[in-house]
Amino acid sequence: MSKILILNGPNLNLLGTREPEIYGHETLSDIEQNCKEHGKSIGIEIDFRQSNSEGELVDWIQGAVETIDGIIINPAAYTHTSVAILDALNQAGCPFIEVHLSNLFSREPFRHHSYVSPIAKGVICGFGAHGYLLALDAISKLVSDKEEY
Repeated sequence: MSKILILNGPNLNLLGTREPEIYGHETLSDIEQNCKEHGKSIGIEIDFRQSNSEGELVDWIQGAVETIDGIIINPAAYTHTSVAILDALNQAGCPFIEVHLSNLFSREPFRHHSYVSPIAKGVICGFGAHGYLLALDAISKLVSDKEEY
């Protein structure tokens, strides 16, 4: 069974109440439950985490290198600012998919740039919480078939 680390960045702990017109009404716990259920149905074990701390996200990426097969990450605001997360992902040695609830390109111009997108296997944005399930399907194919997209 493949093991996937799903990381969530700052303020995602406020999902469900924070700007639901942008991020939807599902909570992060709802998303975690849906990911774990979907993961089980496709033979993937999920390690789901959230932090408001950039350093903690970097530590989790570095600490998981030997124990995971892939990463799904919603860096949230760190998408646009974190070279540290970019460097950690670059050294992880496993495929990762970047996911965002909203369509970054329909928002403020500063949100159009992502530090991590250039090294991601793929980016899923704009599909709300369903984007996580799309990312799980994609990462499952990447790690089980060792296929390149």
